[in-house]
Amino acid sequence: MTTTAHPNVANSVGLAEFLATAGTLTLAQRKLIVDQALVLLEQNYAHLPLKVAMHAVNPVQRLRVLRARLERQTDATAEPEWQFHRELSSTFHSVRDLHTNYLLPAPFAGKIAFLPFQLERCFAADGTEQYLVTRVVEGFDGLSVGTEVTHWNGTPVARAVALNGAVFAGSNTAANLARGLESLTLRPLVIQLPPDEDWVVVTYRGEDGTREDVRVEWQVTENLPPMTDVDSLSPAAAAQGVDLDSDEKARAKKLLHAPKVVRAEAAGGAVAMGTQDVPTTMPGVFRARPVVTPSGTFGHLRIFTFSVDDPDAFLAEFVRLAALLPQNGLIVDVRDNGGGHIFASEFLLQTMTPRRVDPEPVQFLSTPLNLRICRRHADDPTGQIDLGPWFPSLDSSTETGQAFSCSHTITPVEGANAVGQTYHGPVVLVTDARCYSATDIFAAGWADHELGPILGVDDNTGAGGANVWTHGLLMTLLKIPAPGDTESPYKPLPNKANMRVSIRRTLRVGKLAGTPVEDLGVRPTHQHKLTRADLLQGNVDLLARAGELLAEQPVRRLGVAVDGTTVSLDTVNLDRVDVYVDGRPMTSLDVADGVHTVPLTTTGEEVRVDGFAQGRLVAARKVTG
Repeated sequence: MTTTAHPNVANSVGLAEFLATAGTLTLAQRKLIVDQALVLLEQNYAHLPLKVAMHAVNPVQRLRVLRARLERQTDATAEPEWQFHRELSSTFHSVRDLHTNYLLPAPFAGKIAFLPFQLERCFAADGTEQYLVTRVVEGFDGLSVGTEVTHWNGTPVARAVALNGAVFAGSNTAANLARGLESLTLRPLVIQLPPDEDWVVVTYRGEDGTREDVRVEWQVTENLPPMTDVDSLSPAAAAQGVDLDSDEKARAKKLLHAPKVVRAEAAGGAVAMGTQDVPTTMPGVFRARPVVTPSGTFGHLRIFTFSVDDPDAFLAEFVRLAALLPQNGLIVDVRDNGGGHIFASEFLLQTMTPRRVDPEPVQFLSTPLNLRICRRHADDPTGQIDLGPWFPSLDSSTETGQAFSCSHTITPVEGANAVGQTYHGPVVLVTDARCYSATDIFAAGWADHELGPILGVDDNTGAGGANVWTHGLLMTLLKIPAPGDTESPYKPLPNKANMRVSIRRTLRVGKLAGTPVEDLGVRPTHQHKLTRADLLQGNVDLLARAGELLAEQPVRRLGVAVDGTTVSLDTVNLDRVDVYVDGRPMTSLDVADGVHTVPLTTTGEEVRVDGFAQGRLVAARKVTG
């Protein structure tokens, strides 16, 4: 590795050298880990009934069998630690839930195993799959960008991807393949077992068409730290909807392939990663730029993650960036986004629709332990998490026999509608099978509120529909406020081990109200198969297709300015506007394209203007202060 790479990359070590430091769990510590896994899956796991039915699995029985096997062992006869980790990880993977994970202890926690290149799939004109090298770590010259890989350790690469995806199972076929492909070259060791092989033999097609081999060794290094402490009680930790695997990989990709972004985040201030980019204070979260397509010039706003601590600041930056892009159409691109803060994802919806936004409701599984947690925090004694809305239904579930609590929203309804619509041009959402969790929630909200077309490069989103809590957070919830629960079933885990569980399942709204997001995800309204040009020339064909979808929709404008007792309006493609002051109707008038002045007969804190076309609400704008 070269000295210009990030220090973590430059100081990476070989896989064999790293694994020599592993293997310190005692038999008693292994038993404790399994006991805690049983608590989470039996008493907290919201999707257990669904997973047992849908995937014909029994993770609880597998844990019981593992626990019984440990009872027959001694420290002297215990199986190698890697076998214990493999069995426990396999049990958690069997439920195909991206939120419910066994997180490996030290020295695996916080580390990534990587090959110094990234592989992506595209399709030739005849529909044939191709796997191309799209990025290489600085200083690695074994493969070049654009090289087509044909075999992996002698196995045809498409088959290797499928087999790998079956190990790191996603919620649907598209998610399986996406995870299988990513994990060929990148594995967060906190959630995925280390590779079995110290190196891989990659077979590729040379420039002259001949087949050539290169041996590439696995390396291990420290990953970038997460943006949110999910074990300590905070509004951000309680509202997490993130696929840890994707979140870890997103940070790892920055470390390996975008050290410029890492340096920019550390330096602070507004920066632009490309010559056409709009500078942003969140370069690891957003990338905003105008893009020229055959259908016109549009805005392209990439959202890499929803993992932020301050959803209001996230919303404000999105609004600011969108306002600086072309107003005739916006491509909102959430590919490869593993989720994060649920508030952040659902707050964004309001900015692109004139309609009221209904956040997705969530439910607890009705169990005595979930009831204890909700009873303790029913009155929000810490000011950090209010579980009061779910408590009455859980309290009565013994008598009613209800399998789940009543459904209520995590995202505050007022926050999801506080700003209102700020972008009035047509919008299109771009998704893939690596969209998980809060991003699944965002995509579902986009579809349920009918914001615009969804253009998918895969058949489905990742289909992870839940609010996720860690074992550490669950343990904290029964400790605070003081005095703690002396009968708490949660015990500290050894060696920085941890677990996560889908604590509250999410449900759709709108036409699909009540349908779970988990395992189903969001299907795109239109599909685009990535091409070689997409992978090597900045998604040129994908953006062209998105531009076609935007060009098919009408461009509207609703400018509103308030000056004392006068409202000035600038409208395009509207035929009627209704004016409200502090929520009360003041006037309605027919309009054509152009500028209009409306006198206010009363004043207030907020002026809202609703714009209509042929009797349908199509635009809205709020002005406060």
